[in-house]
Amino acid sequence: MYKKIMKNYTFLGSFLFGVGIIGMLDGIIFHQLLQWHSTYIRTNRFNQIISDGIFHLSVTVVIFVAAILLWKSDPNVKKEKFWGGFFLGAGWFNFLEGIINHHFLKIHHVKPGTYQLMYDLAYDTVGIVLIIIGWFMYKKGKYHRNWK
Repeated sequence: MYKKIMKNYTFLGSFLFGVGIIGMLDGIIFHQLLQWHSTYIRTNRFNQIISDGIFHLSVTVVIFVAAILLWKSDPNVKKEKFWGGFFLGAGWFNFLEGIINHHFLKIHHVKPGTYQLMYDLAYDTVGIVLIIIGWFMYKKGKYHRNWK
């Protein structure tokens, strides 16, 4: 029973780690380096920076929680399960963030402007690809030996 709980810590920890890392990459690449959008674009620059800061703080907390779960997890879990959880977390973050924020709420787009729908759909597609990769890796982990 205890080992099963620890294996669930591994999956949940790796899933949250994927969410946190892709969230950080989104914030660093799209918000800071390219400055294509902010978490909430329909406000002045000061509040855009505040909204991005809250977003970065949130994904940092997610990474911290993931680290605690992974620290308490079973070290003998198959690497495919870890990476499967990681890619599933990253993919679901990308896909849901894209669908909810870009299409339904329209609080921002990947790159506002003439081709914003194309950029938004490409972002969603990356999420779907990450989910597929994660699913196959997770399933593969059920049938392979441990990585030790």
